[in-house]
Amino acid sequence: MSALKDQLKADLTTAIKGRDEVTAATIRMVLTAVTNEEVSGKQARELTDEDVMTVLGREAKKRRESAEAYDAADRPELATRERDELAVIARYLPQPLSPDDVQAIVDAAVAEAALTGATGGQAMGAVMKLVQPQVKGRADGAVVAGLVRAALGM
Repeated sequence: MSALKDQLKADLTTAIKGRDEVTAATIRMVLTAVTNEEVSGKQARELTDEDVMTVLGREAKKRRESAEAYDAADRPELATRERDELAVIARYLPQPLSPDDVQAIVDAAVAEAALTGATGGQAMGAVMKLVQPQVKGRADGAVVAGLVRAALGM
């Protein structure tokens, strides 16, 4: 079992004992998503810490989008709940990169891809292939793609 999954289970027990309803409910949802990921596909498998981190990132993105949707629908109490859940999930995610750090990674990748002579869509794919491993789970993919397009003049 992954160390991160063990940590989630231990934190769930602590939250239940401390009667922290938001934390307990959020960790339960995350553990359910992890279990669903483990049993999806043709054969059940054990997730690595990196796989669990991917699931956590997906759950965090759902909470961010839900909070925005509730804000747009003028439902502040539900948006607050989603943000509280996002705060619990954020405890397990790596520290996000600053916009300057992301820009520096994109600039370096664009310079490296320029050496290969790729242009247009090819350059976009080549740059994203270089950038993604460095920012995975630490920056929003849509923001990164936008920065890459801007850097490439697309």
